[in-house]
Amino acid sequence: MSRGKKPTELAPRFQPRAFEAGTYERWWKAGYFGADPRGDGAAYVIVMPPPNVTAELHMGHGLNNTVQDVLIRWRRMQGRNALWVPGTDHAGIATQNVVERRLAAEGQTRWDLGREAFVERVWDWVHETGGTILDQLKAIGSSADWDRTCFTLDPGPSRAVREVFVRLYEKGLVYRGEYIVNWCPRCATALANEEVEHEETEGALYYQRYPLAGEESRYIVVATTRPETMLGDTAVAVHPDDPRHKDMIGKSVILPLAEREIPIIADEFVDPEFGTGFVKVTPAHDPNDFEIGRRHDLELVDIFEPDATLSDAVPARFRGLDRFTAREAVVKELGEKDLLEKTEPHVHSVGHCYRCDTVVEPRVSEQWFVRMKPLAEPALAAYRDGTIRFTPEHWGGVYEHWLENVRDWCISRQLWWGHRIPVWYCRACDATLVRPEDPDACGECGADELEQDPDVLDTWFSSWLWPFSTLGWPEETPDLKAFYPGHTLVTAPEILFFWVARMIMAGYEFMGAEPFRHVYLTGTVRDHTGRRMSKSLGNGIDPLEVVELFGADALRFTLTNKMGIGADLLLNNEDLEESFHVGRNFGNKIWNAARLALPHLEGPVDPLPERGSLDLADRWILSRLNRTCREVTDDLERFRLHEAAAELYRFFWSELCDWYLELIKPRLYDESGGAGRDVARAVLREVLDRSLRLLHPIMPFITEELWLRLPNRDADSIMIAPWPAPEADWDDAEAEDQVGTLQDALTAVRNIRSEYNVAHGRAIDVMVRGADDALRRAFEAEGVAALKLAGIDGLSFDGELQGVEATAVLASGAEIHVPLEGLIDLERERDRLEKQASELRDLVIRSEKRLANKDFVDKAPDHVVDQAREKLSGLKEQLEKIEQKRAGLEAR
Repeated sequence: MSRGKKPTELAPRFQPRAFEAGTYERWWKAGYFGADPRGDGAAYVIVMPPPNVTAELHMGHGLNNTVQDVLIRWRRMQGRNALWVPGTDHAGIATQNVVERRLAAEGQTRWDLGREAFVERVWDWVHETGGTILDQLKAIGSSADWDRTCFTLDPGPSRAVREVFVRLYEKGLVYRGEYIVNWCPRCATALANEEVEHEETEGALYYQRYPLAGEESRYIVVATTRPETMLGDTAVAVHPDDPRHKDMIGKSVILPLAEREIPIIADEFVDPEFGTGFVKVTPAHDPNDFEIGRRHDLELVDIFEPDATLSDAVPARFRGLDRFTAREAVVKELGEKDLLEKTEPHVHSVGHCYRCDTVVEPRVSEQWFVRMKPLAEPALAAYRDGTIRFTPEHWGGVYEHWLENVRDWCISRQLWWGHRIPVWYCRACDATLVRPEDPDACGECGADELEQDPDVLDTWFSSWLWPFSTLGWPEETPDLKAFYPGHTLVTAPEILFFWVARMIMAGYEFMGAEPFRHVYLTGTVRDHTGRRMSKSLGNGIDPLEVVELFGADALRFTLTNKMGIGADLLLNNEDLEESFHVGRNFGNKIWNAARLALPHLEGPVDPLPERGSLDLADRWILSRLNRTCREVTDDLERFRLHEAAAELYRFFWSELCDWYLELIKPRLYDESGGAGRDVARAVLREVLDRSLRLLHPIMPFITEELWLRLPNRDADSIMIAPWPAPEADWDDAEAEDQVGTLQDALTAVRNIRSEYNVAHGRAIDVMVRGADDALRRAFEAEGVAALKLAGIDGLSFDGELQGVEATAVLASGAEIHVPLEGLIDLERERDRLEKQASELRDLVIRSEKRLANKDFVDKAPDHVVDQAREKLSGLKEQLEKIEQKRAGLEAR
């Protein structure tokens, strides 16, 4: 097909900024990113994990979205009706916190504005900043279907949220109840268990004395990490089978400082090994104690206000104190009253809010919950029967364990920003109305005195519907029919429970099918010291800065090349050159190869000729291209993107550029009019075409810029060109064997040149002994180009050895001999090598003496001794090579 073609002349330097933005704009305007429910080809769907609406791009986004874009571009080229659904999340806690901080800077609070005005203020902020991260994703080449961009508070997803809430409520799977929840005093809201991040913390174990009621001078000792919560104790518990304390069961103690009498009870939950075996029970402030309290009908004494100051439920002297100040006051008073037996250092796990890092307070509160066990069963079965698969595989076991032990999900949040819970209370008759639409009047008594529940739903309550709410559910839309179920989810392991597992549950509950079949969990981006990149540590890398410096393709190739399955990705935030030079240099190599090749492809280029017309180098490169095509496709199928990147790098840099282009140069520059040049041009065009297409998903911009300059193209853009398929008649083991042995031989000659500092321009003679048929035929077929590649003037086989020579043995057993007399100053080289050998002998002697010193071996750390032994071994190896080399310079 004849297509418009860019000029073949390229700028001398690779400058991605000169074309990346324009290329992306052209793709967008051409509609290449879109998917049509009536389109041809089997569907392939990825839903983008929606970033927070006010977020800015960080390297984690860069990694995750590069992986998604590689997959979606590849499937699109395979002819799939590929849909990548983009969008953003309203991020209830995070976004509300941002706006509240802005208000605080103005000397205001949300309460000063009131709910309606505050929500308007948040909307203003979202409209001001909400599109930033999506625009940033475009800068790294993300080819999502932007016409479908969705926001979790858009009308469509909002309707889906209400519909789901109502359906679950009607099935008895949504309920309201008083339960102990994770409470963030800073965000002033409940948190789901998965929103609490636990950190090992160095604290203390306080051994407190509880006087026995009615028994003067007798007491029991209770160990706790939180003495301030003692003021809310309503019992002390022991294990029923603990022989030390059986006689205490049924007695009472006087609660220190509060002077309340509380019972000693028996409960099997108690660990007899912890502390003294006596455990304080604070049902209002510990989830395990809450369950003990339920079993024993204990009173709930809530000692905290929502801001974690002490409430009126405690003695007056402690009221209003911050919880940590109260701890100090309680400990001080216990000591003064001789009620503190001892204090020991103790490391324990402390929960923190995942958004603001405030220490979370377990607190009894009336909240809305989803009953998860019934929803988890089909999601668990889907993993066990192989419907849902994970890469890396071990995350499947983590998923399974979580679902087996799933707890009810607290879905209500005491916020103003988010989906308001669709529940109304009638002030006239106390009826509760749960409706998908706002009611005008009470369905029970007809009164219009309705008050909506003040809470909003957990952000994840909208996100778990993402795979189908973005396609129009609950309506039966063409999109829903065409693109559900989806196929692949790419995300981070830390939201496996928050999001991935819940989406699978929602898919089965509301669609009757899985939302995707394969979950690919990326590694974590870390700095060069191994620390996770984060804004708080100041060790992040801005992907847009990398794009500005090196181009989007350098960023994408680096991320893809470094991201081994299940492995974290290390980047040096202090040296971007170090981190991204491989991707940048590869782009330069591709550009320079095209600069060399494209001028030879001006004018008409013949179709690829029959196999019999191809030279050895042509048959070899086509066979290697075939192999690369198979391997890259297989790598992508198995989500081994790093292996695909490595294969493409090896093929393009080493085989195409370093060998094939060099081998065909004599034919390309042959102006005699022979068929050899036309064949070389045809093969070169084919190889460039297919290798650029293979590279395109990873490096979309440079491949498009160069591919559009090729003749005989079959599409207006590389991103809609067909994915290369192997050609059965291109496989040529014989050509690969012959060129492989030729490469070994020429590499050996080059190594000898380098080893003896023989200038490349200095012609040398080479004798080959014991060459097999493959090597002889290779030299015969590619003689002129091959000899030029290694600077060989004369080549002979199986002659007599004489004089001083350098020798190399090939893998095939053949020997390469290069006469050195006349090439180098032999005497000077012998002296240089003897000097090196002498210095190495001295180092060996010193190292041996050190390791013979018993004091050093016995007293030095093991790793230091091991390093000394490794150093000695390396020195001996170097000395042996130098001595062998010097011996080789002696005349035969």
